[in-house]
Amino acid sequence: MEEWVRRSLLNPLLRNNVLISGQAEPTIVFSHGFGCDLSAWSEVAPAFEAEARVILFDHVGSGRSDISAYDLSKYARLDGYAEDIVELATELALEDAVFVGHSVAAMIGMLAALKAPGRFGRMVMVCPSPRYVDDEDYVGGFSRADIDDLLQVLDSNFMGWSRAVAPGIMGNVGRPELAQALSDSFCRTDPDIARAFARVTFLSDVRAAVPRLALPTLILQTQSDMIAPVEVGEYMHATLPDSAFVLMEATGHCPHMSAPEETVAAIKRFLAS
Repeated sequence: MEEWVRRSLLNPLLRNNVLISGQAEPTIVFSHGFGCDLSAWSEVAPAFEAEARVILFDHVGSGRSDISAYDLSKYARLDGYAEDIVELATELALEDAVFVGHSVAAMIGMLAALKAPGRFGRMVMVCPSPRYVDDEDYVGGFSRADIDDLLQVLDSNFMGWSRAVAPGIMGNVGRPELAQALSDSFCRTDPDIARAFARVTFLSDVRAAVPRLALPTLILQTQSDMIAPVEVGEYMHATLPDSAFVLMEATGHCPHMSAPEETVAAIKRFLAS
């Protein structure tokens, strides 16, 4: 067991539970957001396997990643997760790959692309947010008091919080099975790690990095997103040097789960352009 742990820490493919499918180029890396795991892409990723090499992985502390690799000091910042992605990209010798990130993972991918020029050539950001807290003329969607309250509830009753917020995050009232799937995903995550990931996510501010990302980037923004409102998507579009903005018909914060066909079609149009 000790030998497996040592190999896992040294090998990012083991540490992050990397799954590879498809054979062609380009390579597309799918990255899940807070509270989820690689299964969140189960209705999207297979649609690209015939035309790309598809890479799925779990952030450390999520899904079937090696939980023994979790280091509170490293993952107390988004850069810690970005470093893992750089290691994955280096191990797999990626060049000009496409990075598809949901929510906070879009920002983690942005940081990774800036750390390792050439590894990624295009970005797809699904409901991204560089800062969740409102700030002067910036609309993030939450006040600092909102976030403090959210984190306090999460600290005291993570399971209850998961069940309560999942329907609002998913944003598809008529499809309760989607909210249940999201809640189940939250509940599969170690509560202590989930609380730490929530804190680094909702208190993050990576706005200074946004104008530095010169890669062609697709922003997929949904309607009625309680986590990343339309104003955030518009901010990203205005601030990124080379971006395309798509306001989807989908609602809620997880269109890759609630509207996979629309998500796939938008990404394929972007890749073909």
